[in-house]
Amino acid sequence: MTNFTKHTIDTAPQDSRPLLENSQNAFGRIPGLHAVMAEAPALLQAYQQVHKLFAEQTSFDKDELTVVWQSINVEHECNYCVPAHTGIAKMMKVDDAITEALRSETPLPNDRLEALRVFTLAVVRGRGNVSEAAVKAFFDAGFTKRHVLEVILGASQKVMSNYTNHIAGTPVDEAFKGFAWERAPKAAA
Repeated sequence: MTNFTKHTIDTAPQDSRPLLENSQNAFGRIPGLHAVMAEAPALLQAYQQVHKLFAEQTSFDKDELTVVWQSINVEHECNYCVPAHTGIAKMMKVDDAITEALRSETPLPNDRLEALRVFTLAVVRGRGNVSEAAVKAFFDAGFTKRHVLEVILGASQKVMSNYTNHIAGTPVDEAFKGFAWERAPKAAA
């Protein structure tokens, strides 16, 4: 596997330095994902902007944000992002039952959140080609056209992070190692 540099503020390309400073200020450290993305300043900038938009400007609450993020992380088998978002969910005070259901791919504790997971996975698995029945089921659960489009925004964020971590082999940050995750083997049919 190709080794990707985990940049510091001092080693990063000039255009990434202020972005890494933003990460340092926001998190008290530079997350490994950001350190790797710093090699391509435009990617790091896009990721930070999309993250902020999804986390702060969508109509999703903390539980719903977590469902979108973790559903995609688990589907993409991102061994960096699943632990990171487990820790983030704890910081956001998301119920551990939600996090555990997402990590173990078992039904969520309420129908609305499960509908969000099912729809999010339909978007990801279908690469945006979602059946009218799937959209109707999402609407029947109380979601709107805005939510459909916000799921796409969340998916775009996760594609940037999950794919970067797969290709770069980004090691899990020390802060999240206690939440290590691997997908459980699927039972034979």
